[in-house]
Amino acid sequence: MKWENEIEGFKNYLKIEKGLSDNSIHAYITDLYKLVQFLKEKQYELSPEQIVLDHLKQMLEWVNGKGISPRTQARIISGIKSFYKYLLIEEKVDRDPTALLETPKVGRKLPEILSVEEIDTIINAVDTKKAEGQRNKAILETLYSCGLRVSELIDLKISNLFFESGFVKIEGKGSKERLVPISTKAIKEINLYLSEYRRNLNVHPEHEDILFLNRRGKKLSRVMIFTIIKNITKKLGFEKNISPHTFRHSFATHLIDGGANLRAVQEMLGHESIITTEIYTHLDKEYLKNTIIQYHPRS
Repeated sequence: MKWENEIEGFKNYLKIEKGLSDNSIHAYITDLYKLVQFLKEKQYELSPEQIVLDHLKQMLEWVNGKGISPRTQARIISGIKSFYKYLLIEEKVDRDPTALLETPKVGRKLPEILSVEEIDTIINAVDTKKAEGQRNKAILETLYSCGLRVSELIDLKISNLFFESGFVKIEGKGSKERLVPISTKAIKEINLYLSEYRRNLNVHPEHEDILFLNRRGKKLSRVMIFTIIKNITKKLGFEKNISPHTFRHSFATHLIDGGANLRAVQEMLGHESIITTEIYTHLDKEYLKNTIIQYHPRS
């Protein structure tokens, strides 16, 4: 049993059986290769079925020695556990060496949050006189209005916009779909983008249904969304480390601070576990009495 062959099979399992995105699969495989790298450095010529608990404990010591954080260590272990679960399902091993492997304790890290005023400052700072200005404004408004992951934003389809009903259909992690309310403000900015910018693009045939496009008529990259936000916030002099996910965190926190039901926020964020959503209840924020109407930041 060779590592390369089994890792390739694991990739197919994650894609076909689990329905994970390319980004998620890449993260799993990258973490799994930490084990392969460890074996090479230690000159252990072992195949997957020859690994035992002691090898994995040694690997954790090796990873820790490289200064890798407990959070990342926990993620690496999770990936290796998933790999051996796959091998068990495929009956390629008859035991799981990760069964008794303890995961490093990880403290709960509270995400960076923006106030409503800070959100407005960033969005209003977009220069709509520039060619891509209205697109960028619509992007930021949609990120905050719908609480999207950056991958969900760049994959958002025109055919999944149901503005008359006030919803958009999101294709999230594991190809799971959910309906998310969209504010009238976001709808307005998107419609302006469609009429003032997108209609004048030479749209690539493969991206005709993608909402947000670059000047070449193709889907935007994740990096481009990060760059848009970085450029604006740097210009404004923000000291906070602001990313697309900051808008998602802020969206969730503002909803919960305003009194929204935790289960409803879980559904809107597309979290599988409500435990993931509960992190927002630990943030010490004042209720946004005058800016949140019926719980939604942009309603």
